[in-house]
Amino acid sequence: GNQIGAAFWQTISGEHGLDSNGVYNGTSELQLERMNVYFNEASGNKYVPRA
Repeated sequence: GNQIGAAFWQTISGEHGLDSNGVYNGTSELQLERMNVYFNEASGNKYVPRA
C-alpha cells in the first residue's frame, strides 16, 4: 500500500514538473494552472500533496 502511494505521488510530481523537494521546475503554463488539483502551495514556493 505505501509503495503504491509513494509511486503514485512520484509519478504525479514528475508529470507536474516538481522535483523531489516540491519545487516547480517545469516549463508549461498548463502544469502550473492545474497544480492545485493534486498539490497545495506551501511556503517558499514549494508544493505539497493534498491529503
